[in-house]
Amino acid sequence: MHRVEDDTPERELPTLLSVASATLAAAGVASPRVDAELLAAHVLGVPRSRLLTAAITAEQAAALEDLVRRRAERVPLQHITGSAPFYGLELAVGPGVFVPRFETELLVEWGLKQAASVVVDLCGGSGAIAVAFAAQRPGAAVATVERSPAALAWLRRNVAEHAPGVRVVEGDIADPAVLADLSGAVDLVLCNPPYVPEASPVDVEVAEHDPREAVFAGADGLELMPAVARTAARLLRPGGRLGIEHDDTQGGSLPALLRATGDFEDVADHRDLAGRPRFVTAARAGR
Repeated sequence: MHRVEDDTPERELPTLLSVASATLAAAGVASPRVDAELLAAHVLGVPRSRLLTAAITAEQAAALEDLVRRRAERVPLQHITGSAPFYGLELAVGPGVFVPRFETELLVEWGLKQAASVVVDLCGGSGAIAVAFAAQRPGAAVATVERSPAALAWLRRNVAEHAPGVRVVEGDIADPAVLADLSGAVDLVLCNPPYVPEASPVDVEVAEHDPREAVFAGADGLELMPAVARTAARLLRPGGRLGIEHDDTQGGSLPALLRATGDFEDVADHRDLAGRPRFVTAARAGR
């Protein structure tokens, strides 16, 4: 009589997930169980919600073990799976582009509440803001500006996949020639610029894998903000709205910077779901 193996593929997956979670926890990963399940779902090609009933082959188990090893080396989960969820979309990401975070969805949500048919996203990165906005407002004219060639490759890919009508502009947001044709005609400017102060501690994933120029911005994190403010003031029509994501240490300093320009009114700061200062909004003066 042949011996019946106790561990069928269906019964092995929970064990594999427990081992993977322990491995990731020991490596300092912030959400070890969630990451283990997302990696397993990626390998199996099923939603995470279906893992309870999923079977795994020996080949898939080996692939999962390899991905867990990479994640334990603190390679970002999104680089391993090749995508990042953002506002109901799966955006392509990888080396050379900043991985979009959930907090930025709050800025998009605010932007979607504004009356805006001409929209500009500065510091486009992966295209998260522009693509998410355009997907929700297909009738809006949306443009996004990015200067990094590496990031532009990911941005163009996401635009082509999710919002082909978005206008992609390669350029520096500080250049007055960028989007010169839209000067004074824009209803809404959104921006998630680099804003982390140089000395701030960051996760290994950020320090070793996110592009440094997309994260840090001088000693106080405000290095790029004057250029953002100038460009937004040039682009916006009177009464047009501006929204900028910022570091949680800048809830007072960035609104003060905008007020000091004399170009904006109705300046207000907004908190994230954890109660931390997260983004500032303003209206272009001159109505």
